[in-house]
Amino acid sequence: MILISGASGNAGGAVLHAAVAASLTVRAMYRDRLDAAKAPRGVAAVVADFGDRESLVAALNGIELVYLVCGPIPQLVELESNMIDACRAAGVRHVVLNSALGAGRFPKSFPKWHEEVEQKLQASGLGYTILRPNGFMQNIVAYNAPTIRTDHAFYAAMGDARVSLIDVRDVGAAAAAIFGEPGRHNGQTYELNGPHAVTNAEIAAHISRIIGREVAYIDIPEENQRQAMLGAGMPAWQAGAILELQEYYRTGACADVDGVVAALLGRPPRTLDAYLDENKAEFAADAQNPGVK
Repeated sequence: MILISGASGNAGGAVLHAAVAASLTVRAMYRDRLDAAKAPRGVAAVVADFGDRESLVAALNGIELVYLVCGPIPQLVELESNMIDACRAAGVRHVVLNSALGAGRFPKSFPKWHEEVEQKLQASGLGYTILRPNGFMQNIVAYNAPTIRTDHAFYAAMGDARVSLIDVRDVGAAAAAIFGEPGRHNGQTYELNGPHAVTNAEIAAHISRIIGREVAYIDIPEENQRQAMLGAGMPAWQAGAILELQEYYRTGACADVDGVVAALLGRPPRTLDAYLDENKAEFAADAQNPGVK
């Protein structure tokens, strides 16, 4: 049986959906009963917390394979390390770790945290596969749709950096494929890139074409973006980590386009245009007010 942590989150939810679609036997791990009640029909759900070792013992009972993902928080190294220790104690056979592009190469923010967990897992004696996904296409809606709706624009300190964005559903499908043949992927680290490396200005042009309304990308100084994020209620640590991640993007290190995802999935990765077309209603001015015509 496979335990999928973070089942209510972006990446964990995608893995859960892909595993169910592949008819794998899974148990979905949630942090509270309210989320657990939303588990897909026929999927066993368990409530556990990376900070509560006793809850992890129960969650891992009878589990052979684990998908490990934690939200991007400063306690990530501690919490995911707890889970790795619990997996060893429970006799888990293989862990698929959701890491991040840049782990091992960029000594700041999210990539640095993930590198520490990778090292912990590699030294644990467990079978493992590490996934290092690039930025998610889903973040375009999550972070940029609000100002696209109000200002017909979105803002960041990215310059003309190119990023090979990936649809998080392809990350989920990659994890499910690995769970189907864990031995084949044991000890491997896969960097997961999308099919095209695009700048934010090019993303704006793609959105404009798909929704039939001009959308602009406006590059702003880092400090302006920091103040905007803080003003929107984002914690200071998170604003700082995002700016550091954008610093990494500006080095050009996240612009690779390769065949890794296609080889894992047996098909091409989803395209940016397909994702934007599927979600074009999110950019409409009345997207948050369904009653407005």
